[in-house]
Amino acid sequence: MTANLPSVHELLARRAAGFSLEQPFYTSPEIYELDLQHIFYKEWLYAVPACQLAKTGSYVTLRVGAYEVIIVRGRDGEIRAFHNSCRHRGSLVCKAREGQVAKLVCPYHQWTYELDGKLIWANDMGPGFDASQYGLKPVSLRNLEGLIYICLSDTPPDFEPFAQLARPYLEVHDLTDAKVAFTSTIVEKGNWKLVWENNRECYHCSSNHPALCRSFPLDPEVAGVQADGGVSQRLQAHFDRCAAAGAPAQFVLARDGQYRLARMPLQEKALSYTMDGKAAIAKNLGRVAPPDAGTLLMFHYPSTWNHFLPDHSLTFRVVPISPTETEVTTTWLVHKDAVEGVDYDLKRLTEVWIATNDEDREIVETNQQGIFSPAYVPGPYSPGQESGVTQFVDWYAAWLERAVAPLQAAAE
Repeated sequence: MTANLPSVHELLARRAAGFSLEQPFYTSPEIYELDLQHIFYKEWLYAVPACQLAKTGSYVTLRVGAYEVIIVRGRDGEIRAFHNSCRHRGSLVCKAREGQVAKLVCPYHQWTYELDGKLIWANDMGPGFDASQYGLKPVSLRNLEGLIYICLSDTPPDFEPFAQLARPYLEVHDLTDAKVAFTSTIVEKGNWKLVWENNRECYHCSSNHPALCRSFPLDPEVAGVQADGGVSQRLQAHFDRCAAAGAPAQFVLARDGQYRLARMPLQEKALSYTMDGKAAIAKNLGRVAPPDAGTLLMFHYPSTWNHFLPDHSLTFRVVPISPTETEVTTTWLVHKDAVEGVDYDLKRLTEVWIATNDEDREIVETNQQGIFSPAYVPGPYSPGQESGVTQFVDWYAAWLERAVAPLQAAAE
């Protein structure tokens, strides 16, 4: 840490439970680098819906901290990820955010890679050159029911506990039969943890999100986590009704708090995220029978929260780009056979969350500006309204503490 500032270990040790974090956690370049090194570079990160890579050679690029990644669909239909760095002299291979190619060709010296990463052409490299040793470096990737996750670590954590838990909830949404209706990317001038803290409560919703509040409930139990891990009788009845119709709904939270799934009801009579509360799509994506099943809320720290509804689905991707800037990408998924202008109106489909995302951007940026003040000190979370924020911050602090404890021990 910077001279005269406490170490991360000291900041974590004196953290008050149920309070926001101290200023350096939201502003410090050193803590931001720790977040990258010990969380974003080691954990599974949501990248894109698989349907975004619909054809052979379809690719997207993604930057996470210092890493540049290519995700591409191969000729065998498999989706793979590679470090976006040519094995010759390190140039980016793909410069665009997305596109379609027959081969992966470095623009610098035209080293050419097959879609599975193998080097197939490198001009004038001499008789002893072994192309098999210079394929693109792979990045670990998993396809979970049509959602692509990547991990930058050479030793990724086990993905299966999450996948096994999430698969029954996701499979009824048939994301493999989806297409991308719209994608929105915004940059919020706030630390990535502020983006998450804002997401994990609806304490602010009634005064900030008029469009969302037409459909999303203000009940803090929907966004939060009860202290005893239980649910109310009203929610349990909703879970049971959805499960009986073949759509798993029961609230489940990972033991370490990293991910959660629950199929939550919307406002009374609301079926989808629209201004009138009615379904946004005439042709449903998935097989969720009750039209009022609400939204399957799934988060997986540190990179994604999601809403899966009976008629369409939304994915949200969180990528930090500086200590005080975060990129948030929202993708609207509809059935692959749904026709814009016939089965759905794009404005009607997207207007609630476009407005909500912009409102959240302003909230996060205002929050960040206030935290810059030397007068800022951590304040208490509402136990009734902000239990989800407490849960996120506790997860983050525990995760970072495990990472820095060995470093602290070595320094002593």
